[in-house]
Amino acid sequence: MSFRATMKKMFDAQDMTVGKPWQSLAMFSVPLLVGNIVQQLYNTVDSIVVGRFVGDSALAAVGSSGALINLLLVLFMGIATGAGIMVSQYFGAKDRLLLSKTVGSCITLMIIASVLIMIAGPLVTRPMLALLQTPADVIDQAVDYLIPIFLGIAGMALYNGIAGVLRGMGDALMPLVFLVVACLLNIVLDVWFVAGLRWGIAGAAWATVIAQAISGVLCIIRLAKLKHILDVNLKLLKIDGALSLQLGRLGLPASLTQMIFSLAMIVVQSLVNSLGTDVIACSTIVMRVDGFAMMPNFTFGMAMATFVGQNVGAGKMDRVEQGTKSGLLMGVAVSGLLVLAMLFFGKPLMSIFTETRSIIDMSYRMLQILAAGYIAMAVMQILSGIMRGAGDTMSTMWVSLITTVAIRTPLAYIMVYATKSEANPQGMPEMLFVSLLVSWVTGALVTFLIYRRGAWRKKGLVERVSSAGEL
Repeated sequence: MSFRATMKKMFDAQDMTVGKPWQSLAMFSVPLLVGNIVQQLYNTVDSIVVGRFVGDSALAAVGSSGALINLLLVLFMGIATGAGIMVSQYFGAKDRLLLSKTVGSCITLMIIASVLIMIAGPLVTRPMLALLQTPADVIDQAVDYLIPIFLGIAGMALYNGIAGVLRGMGDALMPLVFLVVACLLNIVLDVWFVAGLRWGIAGAAWATVIAQAISGVLCIIRLAKLKHILDVNLKLLKIDGALSLQLGRLGLPASLTQMIFSLAMIVVQSLVNSLGTDVIACSTIVMRVDGFAMMPNFTFGMAMATFVGQNVGAGKMDRVEQGTKSGLLMGVAVSGLLVLAMLFFGKPLMSIFTETRSIIDMSYRMLQILAAGYIAMAVMQILSGIMRGAGDTMSTMWVSLITTVAIRTPLAYIMVYATKSEANPQGMPEMLFVSLLVSWVTGALVTFLIYRRGAWRKKGLVERVSSAGEL
């Protein structure tokens, strides 16, 4: 393939039903990985700027806000998951009509979900933070951070929804380009609003909102230019009943998973908050670094979902088998290398967020505890992506429920309580992350067993939906 042809292919939707599976996965995964890393920079830059220019309590406020944000984003999660599966399968089947209607319904549902969150978010912010036992020196700053995020949620919704649609069609590069633009803007605005204008933690929130709105608009423009693949017009924004039900069937397990996961994280966050501001700040730092360590896992999981979706839609199960082997090999190798780098440069990474030596040392200990779990999570995310791409979202939901609700949450409380002593009257903070490690390893084992059973192979939806006639 010539250089010109290669560049054209990279900037267009990628048909993953042809060519060598490992090449398709690699070409799709590289921009996706970079995009996921850039996405993680949004929250990380907020944490660095507020930690450096406002203080450790502001850093803790950003961290204590995460569980509540995730809880209110369950609608987006369900819509994006269902639409991504349907788009990849209809794209693989070359069904232009169903592809176009699915995209239109996705955009409209995202807009409706945004309005609901813009109304509900500011109303529940302070009561929920109080319910979480958020410390008095943190709660006001957390409210100042969360309210702008919820008021500007539409930009985040449009970016994530349409970027998911584009990735379902094999276009991972352009969402990356838009995300890089938005991230650079976010960094500039963060420093300007927080360090320059002294807007405090609210400045970091508004910087994120503005940057995400820009990325959402750019995604809309990109989608409008793909007229050779699908129809994009106002008529198709009308919600299609049959497709919306299908989208809901596929997305509901993801929404329920995210909701229950977020509720469990809220319960765990309450435990974290009870251990004091330093532990909250430490947990925030570890979760920011953890976000980068997880990127290869999420990346190859998303890549496998698109690859499998397109090939299931095209009826090419032999390519699914080939792609599975390639995806596992690449995912585990990349994750392993990143974990080694993270451990080697761990303390310098922690010192970016704060100058407090005790918090840096505690954060590094937590990261060492989690290190062994990232390889297990690579296997879990890749196998889960395969099942989601085929249309099996129920199995992944049950795995998440088992690992989060039945294992991680109660185990965290039990282990922290069991380690109470004179030196640690509230219990050892390290147990928060030991419980997380146990849940990751267990999740990988359960996911492998479900994958081996093979029920996901019979979940393809193209033939079943298309045979019903025009929707």
